[in-house]
Formats: sequence, C-alpha cells, structure tokens
Amino acid sequence: MMIRTISTILATSITLFVSTQAIAQSSEFELEDSGEWEQTKAPEPGSDAAIMADATRYLAEGRADKAQSIIAKWLEANKRSRNDYIPQAYYLHGLARVERGNEYKSLFDFETVIRDYPSSPYFLKAVEEEYKIGYNYIHGLKRKFLWFRTEGARSTGEELIIRTQERVPGSQLAEDAAMELAAHYYRRRELKLAAEMYSIFRQNFPKSARVREAMLREIESNIARFKGPRYDGSGLVDAKLLIEQYQTQFPGESIRSGITDGLDAWIDESAAQQVLDTARWYLKVRDETSAKFVLVRLIRRHPATDAADEAIGMMIDRDWLILNDESNEPDAPVTDHDQAESDTQESES
Repeated sequence: MMIRTISTILATSITLFVSTQAIAQSSEFELEDSGEWEQTKAPEPGSDAAIMADATRYLAEGRADKAQSIIAKWLEANKRSRNDYIPQAYYLHGLARVERGNEYKSLFDFETVIRDYPSSPYFLKAVEEEYKIGYNYIHGLKRKFLWFRTEGARSTGEELIIRTQERVPGSQLAEDAAMELAAHYYRRRELKLAAEMYSIFRQNFPKSARVREAMLREIESNIARFKGPRYDGSGLVDAKLLIEQYQTQFPGESIRSGITDGLDAWIDESAAQQVLDTARWYLKVRDETSAKFVLVRLIRRHPATDAADEAIGMMIDRDWLILNDESNEPDAPVTDHDQAESDTQESES
C-alpha cells in the first residue's frame, strides 16, 4: 500500500507540474483557506492557449493519441502563420509521438523547434528530448518498421548525441552527452574513437568532476589499441604522455591507487617487445649490424623488461656481449659507433 501511495503521489505531482507549465501564462490559481488550489483564471475555450493546455492535460493523463490529434489539426491550420504557440505545438506533437512509440517521427517535430525557433523556451526542451532518444538508440532501442522494432538505430543515436553537444555547448547536458558517447565507443571497443572522445571531453570540460575518469579511460583506450609488436604503436606513446600528465595533475590519487605504475610498466614492456620484433626481422634478413644496433637501443631504453633480458640473451649467443667473469653479469653493450669513438680517443692519446 505504501508503494502504491507513493506512486500515486508522484504521478499526481508530475501531472500538476506538466499542466501548470503549459498554461502558466494563461491560468491563475489561488490557495484557499482550506488548503486547496482553486483556478481563478482559465484560457478561453477554443483559444490557442486552451488547445495547448488540453493537449498537455491529455499527455499527463496518458492519452497521447488525443493530444496528437488536436495538435495536428491546430498545426495544419497555423503552421504557416507567425503564431507564438507554434514552437510549443511542435514540441507537444513530438512528445505525443514519443508516448505512442513513434520516437523517430518525433525528431521531425523537435528539429523544427530547434532549427526554426532557437529563441523559444522550448528549444532546450527539444534538445533534451532528442538526447533521450539518442541515448535509447545507442543502448539498443531499434526503430519501428511496419509496427515492429527491427531496424538498428545506433548511428542515428550517435548523431543525435553529437548534435546535443553542438547545440548547447558548455552545458551540463553537453557534458553528459560527451561522456555518454565516449563510454558508448569504449563499450563497443571502437577504441580510437573512444580515445578521441575522451580527449574532446577533457578539452571542453577541464573543470568537470569527471576529468580524472575521462583521462584514465583515454589511457586505457590508447593501450588497448595496441594489437602487438607488428602493429602501430603510436597509441602507446600517447598513453605514456597521458600517464605523466595524470601523475602531475592527480599525484595523490596516483600514489594511492598505483594504477598508473602498473600501466606504465605494461607500456614499457609492450614498447620493448615491439623493438625486439624489429631486431628479429633484421636477423631474418641477415642484417646483423642493424639487429645489433636495435638490440642495444632496446637494452638501454627498456632495461627493466623481459624483452631486454631476451635481447641480452640474443647478443650473448652471437658474441655481441661478453659476460663479466666476476659478477656473471653482461658488460655494457657496445655498438660499432661506440667502438669507433673509443678508437678515436685512443689514437688521440
């Protein structure tokens, strides 16, 4: 009973709010001594204000078909005029279509408000409705075809969310839209798009409370883009720079969680494996000079990696690196360039 009572109160509150919003300019209410609201002024029956109020009331009562019918007739008679109620009429007509499950067709109504009446109070409301539709589409809602939802609408949803950011830049709605689109790409493993979207979010909303989350997701997206030593490793470079930026911007969180240390070590190992794969290719084509140079560079730049250990083993096997008898550790690797410099110094002395 308590749940039913709460539901009833919420439904009544929503109905009163929607109805009051629609007829606030043409209706007045007074609070009686009994605690009841009494309407003291109502729109004239048959007037434009009355039609808008009736349509709003029908929507609040769940009679979207009736609301759409009376608004459609009114629009047919007034859409080519300069009537001040036109943006409200298109907005209500769009809401009625959404309630009846025709959200794709409602976009034509909302687009009319957004495109033709940007100074109307219904502009932002229409943008919000389009964002809701886009949100539902990227979360799996399909478009109707012959009364059945069979057509995928993901690309439409992405476009609607992008438009939301363009139409209300800097707003809370635009911030939500940007983060939602980035998360959508991340869920679908469209990692390049995800990384770009998280980067755009950080640029557009640098003071947002979600900047840290966006930066971590961007790092993860760039790392996950790396498919192996034989593929493009530019994402690793981007991730490495972002980790350094993250540690500077959020030093306390970096130390507490240790997450960036783990990611940094993984990036170092992946980059080293990529260099090691290059060295193997040089050995395969019998270019030992280049292979030796690449292995030495790997050991110097990524000394704490498994790839560096493997590189040392490869050089020892080819007598390019000599073990120190006392410590049983390899001497510092010497390249042809290093040897040339040493010979020059000896001749000068």
